[in-house]
Amino acid sequence: MKLNRKIAIIVGAIALLAAGGAGIARATGVGDGEKLSGAKAEQAKAAALKAAGGGTVLEVESQDGDGAGVYEVEVRRADGSQIEVHLNASFEPVGQQADDDKGEKENEESGEQE
Repeated sequence: MKLNRKIAIIVGAIALLAAGGAGIARATGVGDGEKLSGAKAEQAKAAALKAAGGGTVLEVESQDGDGAGVYEVEVRRADGSQIEVHLNASFEPVGQQADDDKGEKENEESGEQE
């Protein structure tokens, strides 16, 4: 009987931790690949432009799993190249990579798959 009670307590604790994590994700308003607006988006834009050395922000979204960080900002540089700037929760750059969205759209239009 004591073993069943311990198992029930452990399962309950795990469920509470999972629910707490989901609640934090909702409270921060950051979902996977979700477009951002408002104060967080403005902070992310400013940080990304600084990290990229200037340019035009095309999109601000939560990280969609293709890089480090919490936020992903697409920036078009003056030379026409596009990059994704990855920022942590404190809006500090944690990585950059070539923007891959353009290639995906071209492949979709031509019927090719990656």
